Amino acid sequence: MTEPEAEDRKPQSDEARSAFVPPAGVVAQPAPVEEESSTTSEFALPKGLGVPHAPAADSEGSAFSTPRTYSSKYAPAAFTPPTGIPRVDLTTQNVPWQDRMRTMLRMPVAERPVPEAVQKTEDEGPAVPRVLDLTLRIGELLLAGGEGAEDVEAAMFAVCRSYGLDRCEPGVTFTLLSISYQPSLVDDPVTASRTVRRRGTDYTRLAAVYQLVDDISDDETEVSLEESYRRLAEIRRNRHPYNGWLLTMATGGLAGAASVLVGGDLIVFVAAAVGAMLGDRLAWLCAGRGLPEFYQFTVAATPAAAMGAALTIAHVDVRASAVITGGLFALLPGRALVAGVQDGLTGYYITAAARLLEVMYFYVGIVIGVLVILYFGVKFGAELNPDAALQSSNRPGWQIAASMLLTLCFAVLLQQERSTVLIVTLNGGVAWSVYGAMHYVGEISPVASTAAAAGLVGLFGQLLSRYRFASALPYTTAAIGPLLPGSATYFGLLAIAQNDVDEGLVSLTKAAALAMAIAIGVNLGSEISRLFMRLPGASAGARRAAKRTRGF
Repeated sequence: MTEPEAEDRKPQSDEARSAFVPPAGVVAQPAPVEEESSTTSEFALPKGLGVPHAPAADSEGSAFSTPRTYSSKYAPAAFTPPTGIPRVDLTTQNVPWQDRMRTMLRMPVAERPVPEAVQKTEDEGPAVPRVLDLTLRIGELLLAGGEGAEDVEAAMFAVCRSYGLDRCEPGVTFTLLSISYQPSLVDDPVTASRTVRRRGTDYTRLAAVYQLVDDISDDETEVSLEESYRRLAEIRRNRHPYNGWLLTMATGGLAGAASVLVGGDLIVFVAAAVGAMLGDRLAWLCAGRGLPEFYQFTVAATPAAAMGAALTIAHVDVRASAVITGGLFALLPGRALVAGVQDGLTGYYITAAARLLEVMYFYVGIVIGVLVILYFGVKFGAELNPDAALQSSNRPGWQIAASMLLTLCFAVLLQQERSTVLIVTLNGGVAWSVYGAMHYVGEISPVASTAAAAGLVGLFGQLLSRYRFASALPYTTAAIGPLLPGSATYFGLLAIAQNDVDEGLVSLTKAAALAMAIAIGVNLGSEISRLFMRLPGASAGARRAAKRTRGF
């Protein structure tokens, strides 16, 4: 045996032999190579355990995966047309901002184009709270001045969009304004609201607000936030163009002109004017004491009715019914009625219901005031004939002149700008001429004649407002004054006072039908004018409807 072999056969010590080394003569099996994807978690199920696995998640839950029922062979029509979505051009300089913003409001949010040019703001971006506050203040003045809800939303949207807040949604109800702005889909929205607690009629202030919104939305005019706040403060501080005593005289002139329309003479004109001016002063006194408008209308309706009853008791040969009818013309809330019906026709049903409810309260107040006087007048021997004013002679010249005087006084009561008084006076004369030609000459029903004349008023008013880039209210509200249903209202109240309730309800229903014909006619005339005007959009056929709910 050689020396190396002897060395190998010697026993090894414990330190030289490892516990993990296989003994001599045992062939070591190579260790299995573990794959990188094998799990090492203690929660993993052992291999061979027959536990059913959970089904795979439905691929339809992802917005980017193909639906399970999708088939390329029977694929549905694509949402986007092959020619693409038509581009809406809102930068046309010849189109007023009202039409541009109304087009934007009637579009889905996803289809609204981004603003091409905005007003300059701070370097870090638009001051969102200040822009929203300015927008609410402007909307408050418009809503308090009697503007329709859709036009108020259009003005609010124009202000926000002009200052770079394109992802905003305005909301208008009868007494509450709100607006919400969301910077992006992942940011929290910013919401602000404002309550309209006082409403007054001042179309001069309304025109100034429209001019401010027009300057803000104009791409060529730079109006900063500070400048907008300064001009808004000046609009609020400006005094009314006509003082209280001039308004009282205008009330008398309106009542006297209305009495001539229903067959009155000079004595009737003076009596109706005096009664209306006394009622206006009493209403001012009640307003100074803080009484609600319901009681103001009730008190204001009593002097004209008392004047007509007193002339009848004194056996003065005048038409007392014409005196009372003239006094009612000065109280009928035609402005609120037109605004309420317009809101309903454009889809703002909550605001429309609130405004029509307000009109109903005003009518109830007038009815109570006149009925009380007529009841005591009949008890004291006043011979009031319901057919007295129906025998009005055909005096087209006097009636057209009276209608123009009525419209002029109505424009003064609405605090209109002096530059618009002449235009609206002519519009009122044209309206009465159309009504007289259709009703007296053509023998057409008074409801249809009133609707046609009111539609012409709305058409002319809308065209004039678009020509001047202003509101349509100063050109339409006063012009519908001669068409108000004063005589039908009086005949209904007189019949009720004489215990003929059925006849009275029929006459009051006729008055309500005439009022609705006026409001619908004005709105229809405005919509017809938009059909022939150049509006922003892809094409004339792509013009959107008035609002959300259409039932299909």
